Amino acid sequence: MKKFLKKIFLKTLNALENYGILKIYEKILEMQIDKNNLPRHVGIIMDGNRRTAEIFGKERYYGHYLGAKKVKEVLKWAKDLGIKIVTLYAFSLENFKRPKEEIEKLMELFENKFYEIADDEEIHKNKVRILAIGRRHLLPENVRKAIDYAESKTKNYNNFYVVVAIAYGGQQEIIDAVKKIAYKVKNGEINPEDIDKDLIDKHLYTANLPFPNPDLIIRTSGEERISNFLIWQSSYSELYFCDIYWPLFRKVDFLRAIREYQKRERRFGK
Repeated sequence: MKKFLKKIFLKTLNALENYGILKIYEKILEMQIDKNNLPRHVGIIMDGNRRTAEIFGKERYYGHYLGAKKVKEVLKWAKDLGIKIVTLYAFSLENFKRPKEEIEKLMELFENKFYEIADDEEIHKNKVRILAIGRRHLLPENVRKAIDYAESKTKNYNNFYVVVAIAYGGQQEIIDAVKKIAYKVKNGEINPEDIDKDLIDKHLYTANLPFPNPDLIIRTSGEERISNFLIWQSSYSELYFCDIYWPLFRKVDFLRAIREYQKRERRFGK
């Protein structure tokens, strides 16, 4: 029944697009966005790839392939709007528990996409910096090489940042930061009394970003949790959950998230 309803939803979407109704709605939403009150850093939990594949009666890889295609669209929407940083939750540490064949296909996809984005003319024209965060040593060598290539090719850019969280876990990021600090205490570089929020911030994977803490986190697919994503950095992030699966995410969904963000009063505990 659920698959049937999703297929009906897809047909309705296609009909709306054919009649241009969604384009009109996009324009209305764009007019409602305050360009002076944009989130500087948006985190995205890209959920629903595998369920999208099920809708189309395809293998799981097809959903991941569609999800990777969607990334390029969404990054363009964010950049054109004026957002500075987008962090994508691409592959968690828990995802290593998935079937071997699925992981191998995903790693092949990651390798291809890092090389592709590094050689994309638009990336260099718009001076987009590519970064990856996570326990990269757990990734296959070919994926690490592709990441190194993308980071090296874009290391001097700072107009727009694309951060890929891969082999990533928020709790594990904090553990890694604490270990770095502990070694410095052991070596006499710092005292235990020096440990505070700012010191931990400086030892996180996101330390070198101009705005390390996401103002807004978007999660697709209808799930309402952050699943170990940027848990330190998101302490005051606005959270936005939408039902649509990631590969089916539309510009109207993105603009709605930004509009909702702008409706909220951010008091940071004050």
